[in-house]
Amino acid sequence: MKFSRLFQPKNPQFWLLVALNLLSAAISWLLQSREFPPAIMLALATFALANFWLGLRIALWLMKEPPGPK
Repeated sequence: MKFSRLFQPKNPQFWLLVALNLLSAAISWLLQSREFPPAIMLALATFALANFWLGLRIALWLMKEPPGPK
């Protein structure tokens, strides 16, 4: 597993990873900057954690996969 394999701009999974990270950052910012009812806060927090988990899985997969177009 190599950290340098994480950057694969020709691989669609790389762009999905970038999108998930941006979405998680936006959700985290929303949760910290605004007041929401508890149910919405729980739903947003759950979604952010799911994004983190999926992003971690994709990152690990990219580091194991040799670079190259798919």
